[in-house]
Amino acid sequence: MRVVIAAAGTAGHINPALSIANKIKKEEPNSEIIFIGTDRGLENNLVPKSGYKLERIQAYGLGKNIIKDFKTFTGIFQAKKILKDFKPDLVIGAGGYICGPVILSAHMLKIPTMLHESNAFPGKATNMLSEITDTILIGFEEARNRIPKAKNIVLTGTPIQIDNKELDNHRKQEIIKELKLEDDKPIVLIFGGSQGAKKINDTVIELLAQNKKLNYQIILSAGQKQYDYVITQLKEKNIDIATSKNIKIYPYIYNMGEIEKVSDILVCRSGAMTITEISLLGKPAIFIPLPNVSNDHQTYNAKTLENIDAAKIIKNDELTGEKLDSIINSMISDKEKLKKMGKNATKIALADAEDRIYKEITKLLNKM
Repeated sequence: MRVVIAAAGTAGHINPALSIANKIKKEEPNSEIIFIGTDRGLENNLVPKSGYKLERIQAYGLGKNIIKDFKTFTGIFQAKKILKDFKPDLVIGAGGYICGPVILSAHMLKIPTMLHESNAFPGKATNMLSEITDTILIGFEEARNRIPKAKNIVLTGTPIQIDNKELDNHRKQEIIKELKLEDDKPIVLIFGGSQGAKKINDTVIELLAQNKKLNYQIILSAGQKQYDYVITQLKEKNIDIATSKNIKIYPYIYNMGEIEKVSDILVCRSGAMTITEISLLGKPAIFIPLPNVSNDHQTYNAKTLENIDAAKIIKNDELTGEKLDSIINSMISDKEKLKKMGKNATKIALADAEDRIYKEITKLLNKM
């Protein structure tokens, strides 16, 4: 099988694309797979590191400005040349502006096409390409009715690199001990992505300054670039993390899967991969959707869990230390309800996304 995968920009686009590529290679080791991206996004680091060749073209969102629109149209000719040279059996778009020129080029060359849409509210590219794409794979059922012109839509979930196996009690106690936390007090994990989120960090600083005696423990992943800022701000407010038993702050958490599993509540943004992880792990969450993203898709993602009573949502501009503390206390005050919220989260979980996607790939190719 010869496959081209288009993915660019963020890890939310690239990591699922890599999971799809790895699944194809696992099932069909002789497959040849290349990626098409831009020269700007994380694909330039993640794709070569994973052992795949990356071809680069120019691609931007249409309507940004005349120069960028021209470059995107140039990208169609660049993509067409790559496809003609590589001669793929299938082209898969996994997110980002890159999908436009690549899927359009594949359609013009009569190559079977597939798109994976991880968000509950599909992006503009997905809707624009829906009529010419053979199969659209969706991460959430809520996306189906928002792609009215699609030929074929299949719910597969979004592939992620975290497992949903529960930690045994011994390992759980080991992790809590390593973190120097108490095992009989709720643990709240707060994070804003690998780079951190200043609004979330500022809120934690405010919360700690207002309420130094907490009914719960906090683990904050502040982000590499913001860690020093957070520590400095806390010191200015006479909060010494080194001597605080129930507050742990890190620039980055490398064993995030394990830390999520020992936590009682997760506080975070609501990207598609985060929602997928939380549903697989069965964890109650408080979402602070990232504002100013296309179609406000993080809010729609968060609502997939809020609607089944598995999560709470706080709007970014309404987030304060007092409000976050109040909601956390409300959630931990009812252990049974908290447990039920976690169980509710698993209702939308699809643990076999890679298998479902591979099945659709073989189905599409067998039709051609």
